[in-house]
Amino acid sequence: MTDAIHILLVDDDIKNSMLLKKFLEVEEYRVTYANNGAVGWELLQTVRPDLILLDINMPEMNGFELARKIREVNRKVLIFFLTDRTEKNDRLKGFSLKGNDYIPKPFYPEELIAKIKERFEHRAVETQKQFIIGKTSFDSNLSSVSYQGVSHVLTARQTDILLLLAQNMGTTVEREHILKTVWGDDSHANSLALNVQITYLRRILEDDHSISIISLKKKGYILQVSM
Repeated sequence: MTDAIHILLVDDDIKNSMLLKKFLEVEEYRVTYANNGAVGWELLQTVRPDLILLDINMPEMNGFELARKIREVNRKVLIFFLTDRTEKNDRLKGFSLKGNDYIPKPFYPEELIAKIKERFEHRAVETQKQFIIGKTSFDSNLSSVSYQGVSHVLTARQTDILLLLAQNMGTTVEREHILKTVWGDDSHANSLALNVQITYLRRILEDDHSISIISLKKKGYILQVSM
């Protein structure tokens, strides 16, 4: 599996980055290195990584700025922030920029490897991307739902949430699982954001009366289709 995974490492700490690069390459990941955010952005025009390991405090373009630019053009690539900025506001900002994980420095390389493997194993089982839900079609690649010829474009968060629900149609998807998969952690702020996104999804799907998203208090959600 790992021989196909390409990682872009963006960090101005050259010495430690080279050590991490070697560690990742021993695990058979392909690694491209950039020593600041501006160089990382330039490389992204030609390199197509599966994962970006991104420091925050960098010259020319910091990690938050780079993540924002990346998400404007690519919502699928995984972004892990690797940083010594551990304040709550920094973590929340990282996740608000749709970072997939936020790993404080210093960290054990083995911990990072475990997180990478878990993420890509999870992606590997997500083979189905198109679903028929009641009378509505959902295409997670296009981030769209269509009902009777009318289409709606979903946000990245809405797409990820609906994908989890559709993959587990008729069964409960735990709140904690949704939060950790979509936002990266189950903080109170993210929990409130999930409530809002579920409300938006219900409005988008409301024309198809066969579909309902059922809330189970303090437990999770079920995507239900009635015949």
